[in-house]
Amino acid sequence: MILLSAYSAVLLSFASGLLALLMNQRLMLLAISQAAFKKFNSGGGRFQTWLTGQLGEQQFPVFLKQAVFALLGLSGLFAVIAGLAVLLSKGVITDQIPLGLPWLPWHIRFDGLSGFFYLIIGIAVCAVSLYGPGYVSSYQENQHPFAALGLFTGLFVAGMLLVLLADDAFMFMIAWEMMSVASYFLVAFQHENPANRRAAFLYLLMAEVGALAIILAYGVLASFADGFTFDALRESKLSVTWASIAFVLALLGFGMKAGVVPVHVWLPEAHPVAPSHISALMSGVMLKVALYGLIRFSFDLLSEVHWQWGVVLLVLGTVSALGGILYAMMQPNLKRLLAYSSVENIGIIFMVLGLSMIFMANGHPQLAALGFLAALFHAFNHALFKNLLFLGAGILHHQTHELNIDMMGGLIKKMPKTSFLFLIGCMSISSLPLFNGFVSEWLAFQTALQVDVLDNGVLRSLIPVSAAALALTAALAAACFVKVFGLIFLGQARSRNSEKAQEVQDKGMLAAPALLAGLCFLLGIFPGIAIHLINNVAGQLLGQTLPNDSALGWLWLAPVSAEQASYSPPLVLIGALIAGCVSFWYLRRNPATAIRSAATWDCGFGGVSPRMQYSSSAFTMPFRRIFAKVWIIDEQIKKDLQGALDQDVAAVHYQLHIQDHSWPLIYMPIAQGVNTVAKQVGRIQTGNIRTYLGYSFATLLLLLWVIS
Repeated sequence: MILLSAYSAVLLSFASGLLALLMNQRLMLLAISQAAFKKFNSGGGRFQTWLTGQLGEQQFPVFLKQAVFALLGLSGLFAVIAGLAVLLSKGVITDQIPLGLPWLPWHIRFDGLSGFFYLIIGIAVCAVSLYGPGYVSSYQENQHPFAALGLFTGLFVAGMLLVLLADDAFMFMIAWEMMSVASYFLVAFQHENPANRRAAFLYLLMAEVGALAIILAYGVLASFADGFTFDALRESKLSVTWASIAFVLALLGFGMKAGVVPVHVWLPEAHPVAPSHISALMSGVMLKVALYGLIRFSFDLLSEVHWQWGVVLLVLGTVSALGGILYAMMQPNLKRLLAYSSVENIGIIFMVLGLSMIFMANGHPQLAALGFLAALFHAFNHALFKNLLFLGAGILHHQTHELNIDMMGGLIKKMPKTSFLFLIGCMSISSLPLFNGFVSEWLAFQTALQVDVLDNGVLRSLIPVSAAALALTAALAAACFVKVFGLIFLGQARSRNSEKAQEVQDKGMLAAPALLAGLCFLLGIFPGIAIHLINNVAGQLLGQTLPNDSALGWLWLAPVSAEQASYSPPLVLIGALIAGCVSFWYLRRNPATAIRSAATWDCGFGGVSPRMQYSSSAFTMPFRRIFAKVWIIDEQIKKDLQGALDQDVAAVHYQLHIQDHSWPLIYMPIAQGVNTVAKQVGRIQTGNIRTYLGYSFATLLLLLWVIS
């Protein structure tokens, strides 16, 4: 039954994509219905007339869109059921499907690790199924056909689910390519914009380069094994050198898809241009599929973990976390900011995975299990609050037609429900207590603080530096999302669209972020629910779990020991409620301190205007001065002068352009090299038929020489 639920999730996602194709096949449906009622014409005449009328009316596309998202929601529901069932059963289910090569059918394996990521995908897909019908209603069918969007969304979800089920390298790569190619078409959905086409091409290029690295990594293992199945790859005996080569190739391939610095530049380009519910799936879910691939390869297929690999993950994770949030702070575009924030959170996950590898290789399996648990828990939390924030960004874009933070403002009064849900997402991603982001980052800190058990002096010096960088990252994340919420929802409206904005009327578009916000709060108060499930995954993959008396209590969370550190979210919640009630009572008891509404104090300037508010660049100016070397900054101030001696300033124009160092250091040289080679190769295309015949003759002679 568990495997049947997993299969059902895949099939339903396929079915949703195929049903979307019917958007442009209305005449075919009419013909089928007429033929069916001609053959079975017993009392069905009135129903045939009604059905024919409905299929020809404008309401049918709306019904079909809802049906597509309903199938997608059922797919997510079955994925949640399958994931929870296999996690609770602690079992491993295997199967074979007669597809693929004649000598290599597709091998299926559904275990705790697959079930955990199935759960992540299922929750996100359920939220998107509620959100999608209202969001896509704004698209014009002639410009952005729903058939393409629905088809590739279904294939995208099916590809991710199949990656988690794959138990051989061949099936894994087929599913991986399905996921990558389908998501490429989703990024390029609004292809009339040249920036969207450029972002989609960059994403596809890097996805295929990463896929090639993954194929080579599997090839290294397969060269020492008897086949391509994961069971055969697990039995391969590799030297340290070959194992390290395979790990580096896998890290390059999966890290490129996950968005680790410096192979991250596709992520802030591709995620913002996709439809918002697709951006939520890509940033909140697809990156976790890449994380799954790295964990499966490193902790499962490779027979032994080396501490040097952990150091590589720790350093890359630290750079990604700190660099990602610094780049996010500088972005005025909301979805681009959220995309860079995903780089930061993936960096945190890589950091803790690196700590898990280091502790495992040095003979501390329980601390390795703690790091592994913290990494997976943060992956789960990130999927929740990043989906929440991207869906919230989609609502803002849907209602204001703006993604520029500097063009919003004052929306808390016009969109109170959206602002409340978005605030929960901001507090979760800022790792504030009572929300899920705090628990996973607290566990990450607890893992790093156990460095004193290591004997290696280099590691004892490196890990505290990474922990300090993690603390700085958390502080910068809080500042970043104070900027986001303050500039979008507080103050005065900065544009006409913001002034006219109102709460979204579609209930599904609010129900989806409400579901995710509720889970963020629930797991922040009762994290033991998720920790218990992840503990089962650690037991299967690492052979070690955290002690039940310290890790799984619903009231106290003490991952190492109660004497060292503990955290009780329910008690913190009770304390916060008591403090809030006392403060409210104190303010209400005295009329002089009672909460009241009044006009904003204008400091004697004679009226506050939107131009007097902080902008995004003004808010981040202190950080830009402190961390100036992190970015390539082009800041220009131009003055329009007037008067006889050009001494009167008529207007001031401020321009700020911030660029990623990765572009000029890595990608631009590669692009220039490819263009140079392409120009040289292009010289052989002369347009002369005699030259082409000469090429063919020379090629024939070369082949005859080689064969003979």
